[in-house]
Amino acid sequence: MKRDGIVRIRRAALAAAVTLIGGGAFAADLAERMAPAEAPVDIAAQSPWQIRVRGLGVITNDSGYVDAIPGSGLSYSDTVVPELDISYFFTDNIAAELILGTTYANVNAADSIAGLGKVGKTWLLPPTLTLQYHFTDFGAFKPYVGAGVNYTLFYNQSGSGDFTDLDVKNKVGAALQVGFDYMIDQHWGVNFDVKKLFLEPEWKVNYQGTPLTGKAKLDPWLVGAGITYRF
Repeated sequence: MKRDGIVRIRRAALAAAVTLIGGGAFAADLAERMAPAEAPVDIAAQSPWQIRVRGLGVITNDSGYVDAIPGSGLSYSDTVVPELDISYFFTDNIAAELILGTTYANVNAADSIAGLGKVGKTWLLPPTLTLQYHFTDFGAFKPYVGAGVNYTLFYNQSGSGDFTDLDVKNKVGAALQVGFDYMIDQHWGVNFDVKKLFLEPEWKVNYQGTPLTGKAKLDPWLVGAGITYRF
């Protein structure tokens, strides 16, 4: 009887140990399953910075006038120039874009004063800042719209022939924008973009010693195509 009692005690102890070990393993497994999952690491996260290089067609609105000369008009040359823009993405949808480039315009007399010919030439630097909304539901095709402000500086101005002292005043104006990127991979894409600048500066010039003033209604369209790089 004594020997049988010892055997029973050993079996009971072994059963208790197995139960404790099994319960601990189950508890550990349960704790592991219930632990919050670690956030996945996004190894492909993009930089908020983006640049584009475009060829830009500047298409002006041939409109304007000389004060006190009825029926007078102005026309301007169109140009194609290189352009750089820098974008910063605050979110996947919202970005700010700064557009940098410079071009020139020949200013010509038109309508009732067309016989006076070329008035002069001016260079202009029109840095433009827009706030954009980018649509992100179309895969590699990423359209956007934007609106902002433009400040155009006129420099290296000169009159032509009997015109001297051409002076087109710097001007602030509004800007509207629509375009798209088509991304080839995570970094590289192609871009097409159209902007409308509302630009109507005051101007003055001397014609054979007589001062003339007026308004140049340039209001150009900027039509560009080029390459996008997202850092």
